[in-house]
Amino acid sequence: MNKSTYAGLMGGCLSTCLLFLFACNMPTVKPPEKDIVEQPEKFEVRVSDNIKTALTFILDNKGRLSDTVLLANDSLVNSLYEKENYQPLWCAKENWSPLGDSLYAFIERSKEYGLFPSDYHLRAIAGIRTRIATDSVARKDAALWSRADLMLTDAFFLTTRHLKLGHLERDSLTMRNDSAINNDFYTQVFHLARHNNSVTAAFHDLEPKHAAYDSLKTGLKFFLDSIQTFRRYTYIKYPNKDSASLYNALQRRLFEEDILPSATAPVDTATWRQAFVTYQQGKGLKPTGKVNENTVNNLNNTDWEKFKRISITLDRYKMLPDTLPLTYVWVNIPAYSMQVMNMDTMVMESRVIVGQPKTRTPLLTSNITNFIVYPQWTVPYSIIFKEMLPQIQKNVEYLNKQNLMVVDKNDSIIDPYTIDWKKLSKNYFPYLLKQRQGDDNSLGVLKFNFANKYSVYLHDTNARWLFARGSRALSHGCVRVKDFMKLADFLVRDDTLKYHPDTLRNWIKRQEKHVVSNFHRVPIYIRYFSCEGKNGKLKIYDDVYAEDKVLRERYFADKSIL
Repeated sequence: MNKSTYAGLMGGCLSTCLLFLFACNMPTVKPPEKDIVEQPEKFEVRVSDNIKTALTFILDNKGRLSDTVLLANDSLVNSLYEKENYQPLWCAKENWSPLGDSLYAFIERSKEYGLFPSDYHLRAIAGIRTRIATDSVARKDAALWSRADLMLTDAFFLTTRHLKLGHLERDSLTMRNDSAINNDFYTQVFHLARHNNSVTAAFHDLEPKHAAYDSLKTGLKFFLDSIQTFRRYTYIKYPNKDSASLYNALQRRLFEEDILPSATAPVDTATWRQAFVTYQQGKGLKPTGKVNENTVNNLNNTDWEKFKRISITLDRYKMLPDTLPLTYVWVNIPAYSMQVMNMDTMVMESRVIVGQPKTRTPLLTSNITNFIVYPQWTVPYSIIFKEMLPQIQKNVEYLNKQNLMVVDKNDSIIDPYTIDWKKLSKNYFPYLLKQRQGDDNSLGVLKFNFANKYSVYLHDTNARWLFARGSRALSHGCVRVKDFMKLADFLVRDDTLKYHPDTLRNWIKRQEKHVVSNFHRVPIYIRYFSCEGKNGKLKIYDDVYAEDKVLRERYFADKSIL
């Protein structure tokens, strides 16, 4: 090979390499804003071409098509169109298909499912539909139809995910097996919808199959009909270490209530005080003239925030299994309620007392294995050190007033007056405190046991007058049951010869201790569902542990009304 030939080959290779490198670094071609098709027979081909070009651009730009359009499921959307040879899925011959109309109609009313229409490109799609309906030139724009088609496909997949899985992350309480929720699952739902020529039935199959879920949706529909439309209000983050930010938000919010004359003008101390008093009196709150948790909670309790709490509760149902056992006990903390379900029928309901916010009743799933007649309460060390020991060190007589006895490691009773209580502490306490059995016992006369790592249980109480209170977050974490005898009767209902109702009551009357365990274990669920549908209407309970508040700020803070 002579030098000139070698040089030519090297030069060609270098040119090829440079062209390859240049091509690799070239930005993806952005799809055209407009593509007017005058020949109707070429319309669908051009829509298909635009879809393909747009998807290439979207995949190279992390799902973003434009400043206002971001696909949440870009890879999944591309996979479906690839299998469909990039043909439009929701339109045909310059018209929306019945399936496309069906999906759009569902997105418009998706609030009835606790969903947020803005998640599904509603504003952008609605704008395109309006332009196509009113502008004959826009109707011929293949680029416009392709963008709408892509957004509808993305909306379909995101709606599928939210109806099946919800918005919340899976946790230790999640009881659904979601291992089969993969790309194939989503495309199967699409093919089912296309086969039926309607998305509504396909979407309905994704929802939880629980009567309480359906009742809540009915209550949600009543709620939405009663308000007609949402109004945007300023949300106040409280507590807030940034006092300037807090008071700026408060000023905007009180301006929205027509209590302050301006959302931005300086406000003096006297005006602040009067504004708070005016609002507090109008809402039936204690007129302190100061910002506090109750006042902020009321300011934040707008229809939009209520809707978010309903959405959170609907999502909590999506963490339950598709079917619950035939028989189970359901404790709902915000409702202060216990229900016993048997064969899809609520056979009993009782008021309950749950843990205080500082000593919360834990959320859990377990099985009631036995109950004890005339139980004895062994005081947990956490209560001893936080509450009792300081009182005992002040006056040993506190033990008698609380019906408490001191026992050593051998369960021998110790005279409390022989103990130097001043020397005892969290680091050295070689005793147990036990409460004597009887009506004065904090556990009352019945205790229901179920395995859990928190050492909590259901029980009667010696303070039964507390069940008359509206707010019943009062315990150290265990659940006190008003109708404890009805629960005991239900557990032994299949063995009435041995456990006739009179038998249990006679044991209590004679103050006899018995352990009853030879009944079928009954599953128990302790959950936090702050919204409920009752008699076709909506019931919203206090967010007693601020669980909804945490989830609202984590998942729904930036949700828009439209």
